[in-house]
Amino acid sequence: MTAPVFVVDSLEGVGPGSIIDVTGPEGRHAVSVRRLQSGEDVVITDGKGRGAAGVVLSASGKDHLVVEPFEFPVEPEPSPRITVVQALPKGDRGELAVETMTETGVDAIVPWSAARCITQWKGDRGLKALAKWRATAREAGKQSRRLRFPEVADTATSKQVAALLAKADFAAVLHEDRDYGSEPLATAELPVTGEIVLVVGPEGGVSPEELALFEEAGAKAYRLGRSVLRTSTAGTAATALLLGRTGRWS
Repeated sequence: MTAPVFVVDSLEGVGPGSIIDVTGPEGRHAVSVRRLQSGEDVVITDGKGRGAAGVVLSASGKDHLVVEPFEFPVEPEPSPRITVVQALPKGDRGELAVETMTETGVDAIVPWSAARCITQWKGDRGLKALAKWRATAREAGKQSRRLRFPEVADTATSKQVAALLAKADFAAVLHEDRDYGSEPLATAELPVTGEIVLVVGPEGGVSPEELALFEEAGAKAYRLGRSVLRTSTAGTAATALLLGRTGRWS
């Protein structure tokens, strides 16, 4: 088993000879849930690429963990960077999508309020749903032992998605319809560096108007394979394919 990961707000100034106090919800999880003891290995991260690997010096109360770090790993900025624009799925399938994409290695997730989404985030409900996606990405980042967690952006409109696609080095809309002219993502020419942006539509599909808007922004239609994936799994499958093809999984 690899050492469990816990998150702190900052690791600024942490180095050889430092002592790290982990308190609050993270400390409670370490002390009261995981019941860590002195001498056990742990990794502390800021979720932004910096880590501190060491051992537990003490666990006290319900939420106070003291760690002495010995190694200071850094997870560099990924290249090429992979962003998935995820249409809002029904129910808790959005959180499932965020969880599995994070575990796979996606770098950023943009919630998209597509025209055919049954779920629409509005008002307080939308803010709560977005907070759940961000909390899911954080927890999945810890579970998968990442030091750099994916960014979960604010909810985007179709016009905002188009602007994001226009800036990408490679922009793709996942589309299962061969008649539409979609090409295999497995054979697409990919950039060595820069930004890759994938659009995953809702269960009802990307509307013709949205397809035209995204095509105008420079995005082409691509398909994954013979089977049609649900919106909550397509982003994970596409991310895995690209991580393998770009060498980030080598």
